[in-house]
Amino acid sequence: MTLPDTLADWLEYQQRQHAQPIALGLQRVRMVWQALGAPAPARCVISVAGTNGKGSTVAFLEAMLRARGLRVGAYTSPHLLRYNERVRIDAREADDAALCAAFARIEQARGAIPLTYFEYGTLAALLLFADARLEVGLLEVGLGGRLDAVNIIDADAAIVTTIGIDHTEYLGADRDSIGREKAGIARSGRPLILGSSDVPDGLSVGAADAGATLLRLGLDFAIVAQLDGWRWSTPAGAGHALPVAGEIAAVNLPELSLAGPHQPENVAAALAALWTLRQRLGWAPQDYARGIASVRLPGRLQALGGTPDLIVDVAHNPQAAAGLAAWLDAQPRVLTHAVFSALADKDIAGIGAALGACIAHWHVCGILDAGARGLDAASVAARLRMALPQAAISLHADVHAALAAARAALPMRGRVLAFGSFHIAGAVLERSPPQA
Repeated sequence: MTLPDTLADWLEYQQRQHAQPIALGLQRVRMVWQALGAPAPARCVISVAGTNGKGSTVAFLEAMLRARGLRVGAYTSPHLLRYNERVRIDAREADDAALCAAFARIEQARGAIPLTYFEYGTLAALLLFADARLEVGLLEVGLGGRLDAVNIIDADAAIVTTIGIDHTEYLGADRDSIGREKAGIARSGRPLILGSSDVPDGLSVGAADAGATLLRLGLDFAIVAQLDGWRWSTPAGAGHALPVAGEIAAVNLPELSLAGPHQPENVAAALAALWTLRQRLGWAPQDYARGIASVRLPGRLQALGGTPDLIVDVAHNPQAAAGLAAWLDAQPRVLTHAVFSALADKDIAGIGAALGACIAHWHVCGILDAGARGLDAASVAARLRMALPQAAISLHADVHAALAAARAALPMRGRVLAFGSFHIAGAVLERSPPQA
């Protein structure tokens, strides 16, 4: 068989190698990983799961560890503009040649074992990390936790950011069920950091059943606002959950470069993970503060400038939409129009309900390049109207037509909020790069 030549060809080929686009389970991907020799992806591995905030938490970890002088790899998904964004080594995206070579190794090793697009990508990232001899590997869980391909690796520390309702067809219909699935990344005797104070019982019970050492926001670590930034600390009573009983720490942090009401919690969880690993990685608060100040992450309440203002965000579920609403409520009151679409498996009505009071007009388009998960504009609008029957909604041929209409309809002091999917955020960023 002739293997694909280009990255684009490889990605198209991978879409055809499994009957389902999403097929949770570790048996197939573990068998291929073992056939590849199962090399350690890094000396130390941190896995990050959660409904929202995973990408931001990985970005904070990556920046802090690199500021410490360590060699770091980060695997995240999905991507905004280029598939290469998913695999970073020393903050550099993997190039096409490296990815294609990794895919060829996977293809030779898998034999007749079917793999999904995501599983190919996960194995390629792990191979490239192993080849790079990393000191730390950061792995973002794609969906859930227990049965996600990333979970073939035993993380030295794991983080669960938030638990919201999303991917119910795979993870369950309530927060307890979803929490139990995400607790599956925990390992016995190793730290599991809970980056939210709103923890469902299913997550706590699942972590306890795994024998993990829990560190909980608000109990074992905290972050509070100061006049000129933030202060992270481990309370004196948290010694039982830490490697050295009774040892406490505090870090003064700058104002965060990422907007959003939950970013302080993401920073807090990232720091807690590094605190639990300090005997292996060292502990350098000044470096960590410098790293946090350097974080830039596209598509997270990213201001692109222009007239009217253009804000892009990857929010794609009700929990993230509620965070957007909280952010909008804290901003100066201006007329806000949405450029919006979402995939078929998303709770579009729930997103609309969370943001209905903030959006004066919805400019809706379809997502037609996502296979079976795509929706046309009329279908998106119909789901929005389930929650917002009186909302002003316009249909548009594509995201660029929707954006042009929103800009034309708003006064100079208005605001356009483009969100609902990585597909929407990526398309807007491709045509509307940030202004200097």
